Amino acid sequence: MDEKRFVAAVILAAGESRRMGQPKMILPWGESTVIGTVVSSLLLTDVHPIVVVTGAAEMLVKLALTSYPVRFVHNPAYISGEMLSSLQRGLRCLPAACVAVLVVLGDQPQIEVETLRLLLTAHMNSSAGIIVPSYQRRRGHPWLVRGDFWQEILALSAPATLRDFLNAHDREIEYLAVDSASVLLDLDTPQDYEQQRPR
Repeated sequence: MDEKRFVAAVILAAGESRRMGQPKMILPWGESTVIGTVVSSLLLTDVHPIVVVTGAAEMLVKLALTSYPVRFVHNPAYISGEMLSSLQRGLRCLPAACVAVLVVLGDQPQIEVETLRLLLTAHMNSSAGIIVPSYQRRRGHPWLVRGDFWQEILALSAPATLRDFLNAHDREIEYLAVDSASVLLDLDTPQDYEQQRPR
C-alpha cells in the first residue's frame, strides 16, 4: 500500500499579519495569491487532505481559496495561541487514515514542489518520526511529523511552542539537506514581500 497518499498537510494561515500591515495570505503572488500558491504547490504532490487553519483573516483566506479542494478549520485562539494552537486545531480534524502530516506555513509561497516531494520520499524510505528540511545546517519548513507524535503535540500548552517540541526531539529528527534556501523563507514584512515576490 502506498503510505504516501495518507500524508496530510496542515497549512498554518491564522496569523494577524501585524508586521505586514495587511492580510499577507491574500497578497498577489504571480498569477495567484500567497496562500493560493502554497496550496497549488501541495496539489502537485500526493498529500491529502489539505487543511487550512484560519484565524484573523478567515473570510478573506476562504475567498482566496474558493476554487481549491481544501478543508478549512478556524482557530479561535489565533491571537494568543500562535502556531501551536493552529497545528493542534488542524491535527484534530484529520482522518484516522493519515499516518503523517506536513506542517506548512501559509506565508511560504517560495517553497518548491521538489522539496515537498523529497520530504514525502524521505517519509516513505525512513522510519524517522520527524523529518525536517535544512539548508546550510539551518532548520526550515515545511516539516513532516508522524502520527506517533500527535498526542504529544496536542497535549502542549502555552508557553510551549512548536520550536520547543522540535528542540526536545532533536536527536530523533531526520534532517533532509536541500540545496534551496526556500525552506528558510517566509513573508513577515512589506520588505520581505517586495524583495521576494515574482516580477
